Amino acid sequence: MPAFSHDPKGHHMTRLLPLALLTLAACDPAQVADKVGRRAAESVVLPVVSNYFTAPQAQTATLCVVENATANEIQLLARDVAVQAGTSTVQTILAIGARPETLACLSRAGLPPLGL
Repeated sequence: MPAFSHDPKGHHMTRLLPLALLTLAACDPAQVADKVGRRAAESVVLPVVSNYFTAPQAQTATLCVVENATANEIQLLARDVAVQAGTSTVQTILAIGARPETLACLSRAGLPPLGL
């Protein structure tokens, strides 16, 4: 029987339930908060890495840095939204940029290490 066949008793709904549950799971508040925090962190990281890369490269480098930041680092970076990044923020970004995972991400994109 096809997944969307007409069933007067409503049995087709049991086939849709797992899909509905997956959709609800995608709306996990923690995931939403993480996504919002990472977007905010991107807006802080981009101007800093723009000092080292051209605009298109800076976008890619920003994603590499944010992808490899811890949840605590994301919170720290996001605090600097709408202000110029201070020395500690720049140091945090450079530290994340020096991690093996971030270096690998930059390398895959054909970019040199951050800060060089």
